Amino acid sequence: MNDYEISEDTLAIIPMKNNMSKIIEKNNVLIVNLSPMDIINYSCLYFGSSYEGRHSATKHLLGISYKSPIVIEESRNMIFFPTKSPRLFNCYWISLKNISNYNENKNNSEIVFKNGFKLEIPISYGSLDNQILRATRLESILRNKK
Repeated sequence: MNDYEISEDTLAIIPMKNNMSKIIEKNNVLIVNLSPMDIINYSCLYFGSSYEGRHSATKHLLGISYKSPIVIEESRNMIFFPTKSPRLFNCYWISLKNISNYNENKNNSEIVFKNGFKLEIPISYGSLDNQILRATRLESILRNKK
């Protein structure tokens, strides 16, 4: 595939070599010929904004600019957060609303999604917890504005 638009079914976007991504959906796994950042950028534009605009809004609302969660589409509550700096190759993007639970797994973390799918990611439990809390704060602020 040469394009991909994030949807409510998207659970995670995982970087692969050669600027490709593995997309984990509720009932599907896809390989896309785009980097995770290209997919995030395209999806923001598809839903009427730019990544830069979404990033600026997060900075304004939360006061953070590093590893910021991003609202992909507000009315469907599609918020994704990065596991590392988005500038780094090995940055995963995770859907907040599809997470059921998460656990420590040695030096990594495991996310359990609402459909039962488990994904081990190379991030410490403390870092993952912090990213989920940031994304949850963003979600709460937006909900309270409605």
